[in-house]
Amino acid sequence: MILVADSGSSKTDWISSLSTSHDKKLEFTTGGMNPFFVTEKEIAKILQATPGVQALAKDIDEIHFFGAGCSSPDRREVISNALSQVFKNAFINVESDIVGSAYATCGHNKGITCILGTGSNITFYNGREVINGKHGLGYILGDEGSGTFFGKALITSYLYDTMPQDLQKKFVQDYEINKELVIQNVYQKPFPNFYLASFSKFMGPNKEHPFITDLLYKGFVEFIQTNIQSYPDYKNYNCHFVGSIAYHFQDILKTACAEYEVKVGKILKRPIDELFNFIMQRETSIK
Repeated sequence: MILVADSGSSKTDWISSLSTSHDKKLEFTTGGMNPFFVTEKEIAKILQATPGVQALAKDIDEIHFFGAGCSSPDRREVISNALSQVFKNAFINVESDIVGSAYATCGHNKGITCILGTGSNITFYNGREVINGKHGLGYILGDEGSGTFFGKALITSYLYDTMPQDLQKKFVQDYEINKELVIQNVYQKPFPNFYLASFSKFMGPNKEHPFITDLLYKGFVEFIQTNIQSYPDYKNYNCHFVGSIAYHFQDILKTACAEYEVKVGKILKRPIDELFNFIMQRETSIK
């Protein structure tokens, strides 16, 4: 049996085939497994505490894991070692989430794939492999257009008192927030990126407000200018997007892309279904 996983910083989606024809599938979700934020031991504990995993573990002989933070060999090893503790009979392949997103959106075609979720990233896919770039700098130096990026913008606008008064009233009703609490969570507690990204949920029910619409548009433009336009021939390829931010605010994202002549391709909330199908087709053709 083959198990495929797509892991972001917030959650991990899993699909396993339950028959040789791959027409029956088991799906489950666990917490995020970004090796920059969780240890090998913590990842193993997450899996061991997930209902049904132990019963499934002995039957899995192949795992394809695509995750945020898995861009270097040492980080991939953290994931591989943790998985091998649970799935003792499995061959394990670990790659970055941007590779999985490229497989899910481009298939065997050339194109640009972007992640706009808790964090953000981008790559060019030549139809066979991703071409490493200079992007993916994380929530401190990068992550333009991501949940973390917008959460930070919302917090600072509230604390600097530049958020409109009607939005401030809603914001303070939804969140316990003051300067001391924010500083403590961002600078002293673990997972500051998750904390910042949690505020981006405020944009959903308020996206028609001019302040939020403008914030989203400017954030997407910054992503386009910083990331997409770094590829000189970006106008020649479809540009695909994966992630909750891209999916839920795709109308504003499409408007920004049109302004810069970006050809929008697929927009997926989560890539796991398309990724699973790609892996199944690839493994079948190899065998």
